[in-house]
Amino acid sequence: MTDDTPRSSRAVVIGGGLAGITSALRLADAGLDVTLLEGRPRLGGLVFSFRRGELTVDNGQHVYLRCCSAYRWFLDRVDGARLAPLQNRLDVPVLDVGRPSGPRLGRLRRNALPVPFHLAAGLARYPHLSLAERAGVGRAALALGRLDPDDPALDAVDFAGWLARHGQSPRTIEALWDLVGVATLNATAPDSSLALAAKVFRTGLLSEPGAADIGWARVPLGEVHDTLARKALDAVGVRTALRTKATALTRTEDGGWIVDTGGERIEAETVVLAVPQRETHDLLPEGALDEPGRLLDIGTSPILNVHVVYDRKVLRRPFFAALGSPVQWVFDRTDASGLTGPGQYLAVSQSAAGEEIDLPVAELRSRYLPELERLLPAARGAGVRDFFVTRERTATFAPAPGVGRLRPGARTRLPGLCLAGAWTATGWPATMEGAVRSGFSAADAALRALGRSHEHPLQEAA
Repeated sequence: MTDDTPRSSRAVVIGGGLAGITSALRLADAGLDVTLLEGRPRLGGLVFSFRRGELTVDNGQHVYLRCCSAYRWFLDRVDGARLAPLQNRLDVPVLDVGRPSGPRLGRLRRNALPVPFHLAAGLARYPHLSLAERAGVGRAALALGRLDPDDPALDAVDFAGWLARHGQSPRTIEALWDLVGVATLNATAPDSSLALAAKVFRTGLLSEPGAADIGWARVPLGEVHDTLARKALDAVGVRTALRTKATALTRTEDGGWIVDTGGERIEAETVVLAVPQRETHDLLPEGALDEPGRLLDIGTSPILNVHVVYDRKVLRRPFFAALGSPVQWVFDRTDASGLTGPGQYLAVSQSAAGEEIDLPVAELRSRYLPELERLLPAARGAGVRDFFVTRERTATFAPAPGVGRLRPGARTRLPGLCLAGAWTATGWPATMEGAVRSGFSAADAALRALGRSHEHPLQEAA
């Protein structure tokens, strides 16, 4: 073998969420012999489905935007794009039930005009803000567009303070900025880094007219992130070991790695750690990061999902957002769940749910069923066939001011060891997009270290 010939290589990817799946696919596409380890009996990480009687239930409602080019690559790569289509144009029904004069429905819409005029008409007709507040939104959006999300100084600034300094009223923050921000950042404006908020709003609302068009799976998430993903991995020769958890990671004398699973010792030249930050901290060998303790300083934020099955149809739209109510977003999951017979299955998605995440089911039932009746007149008097809750206490990393300095990049100080996960330094908040991008970064770093030529699937993300 000559010096300029890439040596053969084995790679182990630890973690079968979106970041790990992406890394494994990219490494296998480049010709590596890849083993993917996942401790659960399925792939998908925190984006998964399970059975409850006749229903196939997603653990939570997950959406993506047209600007999520990495996640769209993932959907294409696993042949799942047709199962998670995008809106033709952004259209978000927003129902305000906190008005003294009674409930009112508004919409956040776009047209086909260039940025920033694509949102101007929709904002001008948005009934949940005053005329002065709508004008103020335009000025703040222009100021936001001038920010550089990669500026380290923005990481230390909270989004709410910046909004207040740019003339945004508490009502404007509630009815617009947090309506979008809580769902994408999993935090309210006071608890969000300006850098991450700027990334969300600049990319989603101010990059191109269709950037914020919403997509979501019309089938159970497990069909895309487990069934189709496993089929794609099998097609490129990835060995997928489920119910297999890495217990130790050891550097060999010749510069390779041994991954111990308790029942097997796997030798590899490349290892990608694609597990949550605390698990990564526990597996990291000494010297991998300058300050590994920083991983433990990256906080987490919970998401609560309330699931209600009615005995009749109570919602005509596929989804809506709410104001003046504890309810944030409501989605119709009837068809995707496989519900048969009369009835409708609604999923209520509650982000930044720290105050509710540990409440008993009975208390959540007494809180949310009356709220759904207040929002949906057709639910009044409807029978409730089932009511249950799913909780993800560590659903995402907390996008708090200062988190940017804690997030490591894909490369470590030890050759052949890379990190992946939405919590790493992707520049994005903890979204499916961020997870896939982290998988790209880890695979790219590994391939560069091996001297393997490769082409990044997203030119703009390279």
